[in-house]
Amino acid sequence: MAASLTPADPKQESAIVLFSGGQDSATCLAWALSRFGRVETLGFAYGQRHAVELECRDTLRAGMAAHDPAWAARLGEDHTLALDALGAVSDTALTRDAAITMNENGLPSTFVPGRNLIFLTFAAALAARRGARHIIGGMCETDYSGYPDCRDDTIKAMQVALNLGMASRLVLHTPLMWIDKADTWRLAESLGGPDLVALINRESHSCYLGTRETMHPWGHGCGTCPACDLRRNGWERYMAGRKNA
Repeated sequence: MAASLTPADPKQESAIVLFSGGQDSATCLAWALSRFGRVETLGFAYGQRHAVELECRDTLRAGMAAHDPAWAARLGEDHTLALDALGAVSDTALTRDAAITMNENGLPSTFVPGRNLIFLTFAAALAARRGARHIIGGMCETDYSGYPDCRDDTIKAMQVALNLGMASRLVLHTPLMWIDKADTWRLAESLGGPDLVALINRESHSCYLGTRETMHPWGHGCGTCPACDLRRNGWERYMAGRKNA
């Protein structure tokens, strides 16, 4: 996690969560709602194949508000920014109808160059307007697809760059950075119990192909893409741990 400048009482401060509608960002939203006094959400439409994830956001937000009255009181506005230019300049399997493969550079074809860097920059600009000091993202380098902009070093560097470039004291939080997908489910359970786990499992979206026709034990998805593999494996390890507890 990036170095924290959190004051003694974070519930007096505002935060913005990068909220895609996926499992990781939904867990991060719950994490933020349990800590900060006001939490706003920010999603991006960048021409992604799995744009259906954006349609999950309202249901997840409503579900979390219904889950806990304190969370409902803290949940602020939702923002969606159109970043069509990112999709236009990207030639990837997330922004084109192309096979999901490994590229010669060792990165999966689902890697969208600069995506998280751009997301964090826009989030910081929005934070300046909204009076928020904390930005929360679901980046993780423990159980992930190998994206370099998900690494802890990248996030720390972005925090320094944003604060230098904006003369600010923003704090970038990545609560999932050092945990795997099974632990992400466990974190959700610790924040909101089985009901929160069920909400995220049922309503969030991870599948790169945007498939929601089939509901598996671990959630909706095609069942074969890398995102589905990560989610399924994490769910199975999480459930195995619960049975053995």
